[in-house]
Amino acid sequence: MAKIRIDRHQNTIRITLTLLRILIGWHFLYEGLAKLFSPWSSAGYLMESQWLLSGVFHRIAENPSVLQTVDLLNIIGLIMVGTGLFLGIFTRISSAAGAFLILLYYIANPPFVGYLSETTGEGHYLIINKQLIEMGVLILFVFLPKNLFWGFDRWIQRSRENTRPLKENTDAEKQPVDIETKANQSRREILKDLLALPFLGGFAWVTLKKKQWESFEEKILVSEASRVDAISGATARAQFASLDQLKQQVPSGKIKGYEISRLICGGNLVSGFAHSRDLIYVSPLVQSYFSDEKVLETFKLCEAVGINTMIVRVDNNTLRLLEKYRRRGGSLQWIAQCKVSDNDIKSDIDAAVANGAIGVYLHGGVCDDYVRMNNVAHLMTTLEYMKKHDRIICGLAAHDLKVIIECEKHGLDPDFYMKTLNSGNYWTAGPRLITNPDWSPEPNIIVEPEYGADVKDNIWSVTPRQTVEFMKKVDKPWIAYKVLGAGAIHPKDGFKFAFSSGADFACVGMFDFQVVEDANILTDVLNKLPDRTRSWRA
Repeated sequence: MAKIRIDRHQNTIRITLTLLRILIGWHFLYEGLAKLFSPWSSAGYLMESQWLLSGVFHRIAENPSVLQTVDLLNIIGLIMVGTGLFLGIFTRISSAAGAFLILLYYIANPPFVGYLSETTGEGHYLIINKQLIEMGVLILFVFLPKNLFWGFDRWIQRSRENTRPLKENTDAEKQPVDIETKANQSRREILKDLLALPFLGGFAWVTLKKKQWESFEEKILVSEASRVDAISGATARAQFASLDQLKQQVPSGKIKGYEISRLICGGNLVSGFAHSRDLIYVSPLVQSYFSDEKVLETFKLCEAVGINTMIVRVDNNTLRLLEKYRRRGGSLQWIAQCKVSDNDIKSDIDAAVANGAIGVYLHGGVCDDYVRMNNVAHLMTTLEYMKKHDRIICGLAAHDLKVIIECEKHGLDPDFYMKTLNSGNYWTAGPRLITNPDWSPEPNIIVEPEYGADVKDNIWSVTPRQTVEFMKKVDKPWIAYKVLGAGAIHPKDGFKFAFSSGADFACVGMFDFQVVEDANILTDVLNKLPDRTRSWRA
């Protein structure tokens, strides 16, 4: 009875299965071609992995040559599987290979209950997602008979059967053979097996149209004619590097036993405060771009290039993100930016230590204010409280060089200083100090503008030459910040100036697409660094 039903509905079954095979083949083939002709890398996806084989996935993402090979094999696999399924040739092998690829994708980021590393942008899943469904269909294809599909496999099988020597069959010999009918049937079967060709033509047409549109869009929207001729901008032409272009891991130094990468991830991506001068919309724009997932992806990219430390402030949003990051297996160390008041020096410091910070430091603006009020004693009290917490490094930050001078004069002993440093070589840098060619590094010679309504937040490094001279005498690690002037200075210039001037580390806020480029620039700068004006203190 079952045999009769299959025979009766055989064409319907074949049409359904063939179309399903072509649809999945279309998906695989376009995925492969899209990745082939675009700047794509699997690094972010692999770095998000926290389940089975996560260690293997992470090592692949962190090794540029291996990552490049794996990405190429992935593209080749997608194209070959897609072509095989599309045309119905080597269907079983293509189905098995496709199922294996999808299994790896699923293992890397499964949508499990309470499993936070599942990355998707097109829907919500719980254990079952489109990958698992597609894999199930491909496994079914592996075990189905070839004659249940129209395609090249069936055409090849029929061709072989037609060329086999006829067995002796006396009954068959006695029956008349309608050669014309048989030929017509054969042609019809061939046309059925070539069903995928019109779909392949349609695929080629829409793919070409899409590529033409993308080329048109790129030509018109980002052409030379439409680009802003921003002579003062540091990134007029952005070339975004991916992990497979990483030249080497970011090197590190030590602060009190902690290995700290020379390039430190700044907290702008979490706080959303972009230091964008008069562009009042930029900070909200940054906050919109840096969703939770984008922040965590950026942290993972930092891990992959060798950046092992972040500097972010202490607030509820930061603590929430850090908890989420740790639950996903994030390994970046945290140095916490803390604020204090006359009546409360404990809250931020205690919260930072309780949430796993390896270090704390007092915010530069707070230190500036207390020094201007001649209240260095409060900085000393705060530093003493920091040091009561075991196994953390303690620092003081400053925009104003007088903070460092006063701290050194009064014998404060932080584990490190954070001090702003950039050349000021950009046209929006604001007012300059009136400097004396015969300048002496005595405190009473240093003159700085009053920080008021007329001073923008892009001039926090107004004493670069004096800072470099004074820091030569300071025997403590120095983390430089504001080194890129809120994006007004190219990293090539900013990093070279900071490290040649004596900084031991640079804290820089980065978008995800800047991480690899900044890492490459930093390592190039350090590898070619001329003699420093200050010996390494870390």
